[in-house]
Amino acid sequence: MPDTPQSVTAAVLVIGDEILSGRTKDKNIGYIADYLTDLGIDLCEVRIVPDIAAEIIAAVNALRERYTYVFTTGGIGPTHDDITADCIAEAFGVAIDEDPRAIALMLERYRPEDLNAARRRMARIPAGAELIENAVSKAPGFQLGNVVVMAGVPSVMHAMLDAVAPRLKTGAKVMMETIEAADLPEGIYAAPLSAIASSHGGVSIGSYPSFQNGVFHNRIVVRGKVDGQVAAAVADVRAMLLGLAGQRVRPQPPLPEK
Repeated sequence: MPDTPQSVTAAVLVIGDEILSGRTKDKNIGYIADYLTDLGIDLCEVRIVPDIAAEIIAAVNALRERYTYVFTTGGIGPTHDDITADCIAEAFGVAIDEDPRAIALMLERYRPEDLNAARRRMARIPAGAELIENAVSKAPGFQLGNVVVMAGVPSVMHAMLDAVAPRLKTGAKVMMETIEAADLPEGIYAAPLSAIASSHGGVSIGSYPSFQNGVFHNRIVVRGKVDGQVAAAVADVRAMLLGLAGQRVRPQPPLPEK
């Protein structure tokens, strides 16, 4: 998706067999989506790939060409299956080696004699990458080009996202308004809502049903980056719902005469 003057875009690439198998439930995607929205960065795509080098490299190269940023999670730990750093290096065609800066950071947590070969794997950084500090466990993430590489452990990922955020480009923030559709079924307002969406090209309009206590509740959400456009679309949606609700109120038959 090409950038517009008001648009900074992103993708999230989740790496790990454990996510695809269901053994580990991802807790990062929603957090990253909220975080980027607050920064004015549009999250446009999420992919999940296994711990297979060819799959990781292909996904990184595809996504970094398409979006302003790619945020990866997972695969930068100390074990043999943590291959994300190597894959990023290969995707960019650069060398990878133990980084003295990363070693220095890790020595703030580990004694030199405890910094064994497995832990030193977490200090292997592709050439030319900027480090991303990790206030939780010290082993850093890194950014190479527009690819931001973070841990999969949620608390560590949160710390890395906080650390990298100040260096990111940001765009116009999305404004959002939620409109309750009362008890109107989606099938009743789908057609007029589609017409409203078509007439307001600068905004996104979605309908989101939920099922609570045996009853469907529908909400319509209007999103956009220009206040006037959002307000105009909201006004049209409210007027449409009000009109449909009025049509559903049938007059009571007159009482029989005594």
